[in-house]
Amino acid sequence: MNWIDRQPFVLFLFAALTLGLAPFVPEPHVWQKLKMLVQGTLVRPLDIFDLLLHGMPWILLAVKTWRQFALHRGAP
Repeated sequence: MNWIDRQPFVLFLFAALTLGLAPFVPEPHVWQKLKMLVQGTLVRPLDIFDLLLHGMPWILLAVKTWRQFALHRGAP
């Protein structure tokens, strides 16, 4: 987890806004795959891979944000 701490916040934000939302038209892949997950239609391996690929930047951004605020507060 230390490698996340060493990276700039902007890197994770940029990744989330580009890869995390690509393609932008007609709707972001991550949004489409999340809707499929909720509907129970996310069953094909390619769709699952797509969710992981486009969701990972958002997960990393959330972890970076959480760790940044946790470390500034003095939490482990």
